[in-house]
Amino acid sequence: MMSKKKIKEHYDLICVGGGIMSATLALMLKLIDKNKKILILEKLDKVALESSAAWNNAGTGHSAFCEMNYTPEREDGSIDISKAVAVCTQFEKSRQFWSFLIENNYLDNPKKFIHPVPHHSWVTGKENIEFLKRRVAEMTKHPMFAGMKFSEDFSELAQWIPLMIEGRDRAEKAAATRMEFGTEVNFGTLTRTYYKVLEEQFETPVYTEHIVKDVDPGKNDEWLVKIKNRKTKEKFYCDSEHVFIGAGGGALPLLQKVEIDEKDGYGGFPVSGEWLICKNPEVIKEHHAKVYGKAEVGAPPMSMPHLDTRHIDGKQELLFGPFAGFSTKFLKEGSYLDLFKSIKFDNLPSMWGVFWHNIPLTKYLIEQVRMDHEDRMQELRKFVRNAKSEDWELKVAGQRVQIIKRDKKEGGILEFGTEVVHSKDGKITALLGASPGASVAVDIMIKVLQIAFPNEAHSKEWEEKLSEMVPFWNKELESNLAKFEELRSKCSQILEINAPYFSRTSMDETSTQSLLR
Repeated sequence: MMSKKKIKEHYDLICVGGGIMSATLALMLKLIDKNKKILILEKLDKVALESSAAWNNAGTGHSAFCEMNYTPEREDGSIDISKAVAVCTQFEKSRQFWSFLIENNYLDNPKKFIHPVPHHSWVTGKENIEFLKRRVAEMTKHPMFAGMKFSEDFSELAQWIPLMIEGRDRAEKAAATRMEFGTEVNFGTLTRTYYKVLEEQFETPVYTEHIVKDVDPGKNDEWLVKIKNRKTKEKFYCDSEHVFIGAGGGALPLLQKVEIDEKDGYGGFPVSGEWLICKNPEVIKEHHAKVYGKAEVGAPPMSMPHLDTRHIDGKQELLFGPFAGFSTKFLKEGSYLDLFKSIKFDNLPSMWGVFWHNIPLTKYLIEQVRMDHEDRMQELRKFVRNAKSEDWELKVAGQRVQIIKRDKKEGGILEFGTEVVHSKDGKITALLGASPGASVAVDIMIKVLQIAFPNEAHSKEWEEKLSEMVPFWNKELESNLAKFEELRSKCSQILEINAPYFSRTSMDETSTQSLLR
């Protein structure tokens, strides 16, 4: 039966999905072993059109400087910064890899994909200000967050985030933290550059408009990948020793077809995002920062409101959001049947458990979907008091699929991070989930390499090459602090992000005071 199938070619690795994850995995593997034969398959006519596209994500170099959901408050009032440390450490590995690529001429100009933009956490109200004080006090004990500033002084806040202070009453209780070290990243540009390097320097084919219909067990412990060309309608097979499913929201439906036990119990909950985009160039010029607030009660962590400076297609942009929408699609270019098709006998208890225990989330999504333009503008005015409705328009952002997994106590739980699901032998790996996503792609793909190639990954040759690309991929920060700080500074110089991106620090006192009136 197998011999009747048209097997086109054999590969060491087939990556499903043309986003930042597949690009990172393929490029790292080629840099380690250029003889590995890799194929990239993308459903759409171009790469980086879904979750990796610039307008479809926040572009925040997620380093936990401003994301308050990474620092939850314990019952005793203390702040848990363990996740913030983990996320920041992961992002540092991405910076190290990008610096390696620039030093070795795989990337040319860092300004094409990364810019220094200060990160801020912003709160109002006495209770939230006390939380923020405890947060910064705890975070600055760790060397990763050295230099974080806190202020509730309106004069200083007017220098940091003038657009948000203009028109605000001085009697209002407000505070912010600031990290000059923050960055803004265009992952769409970075992803496309990766694929260009793969095609031109490593002869790695990237097939767009090719759909992976199924992944079946093949001969000799390999996997048979069924592929359809969307243009010609031709169907063919390729066999591969390893298959990585990194198709964003499309990963779960394909994983469910793969014959491995580890997939059982997983489901997905789709949440779409929308941004308010500023159309007024004068307003855009007033804001040079990423400012994150606290998520509302019942809202998913990914919905933290933020006012963001972005650099897209050579232009500075300003956006606010995200606002949640609901669609049964798992991808922007997906099908309205995606959610319904994903419900299986093995994940039905998980799906029901999540629905039953997340009634506030359901209520939140309903309220978000019912919002009109003025409702969204009222949310924006919590950040920008003088925001004018005519200066902003709505833009649909990316589609995210949150992980649903089994839980003995509740039947199912909703996970808001990323998770690598894999077969016991590591020959099938799939990435599920969303945030912090692209920012930590390097760390996640190092884990995938270790899972997929366990023997080679622990060889001296592979470890040396990984250490060349990502010096701290396996080092503990605490015991190598001096080396880490030296490397962090070096990476900032290579990426040209060592100078604070803040043009208003020279604002005179008269200008500052005018903002406070």
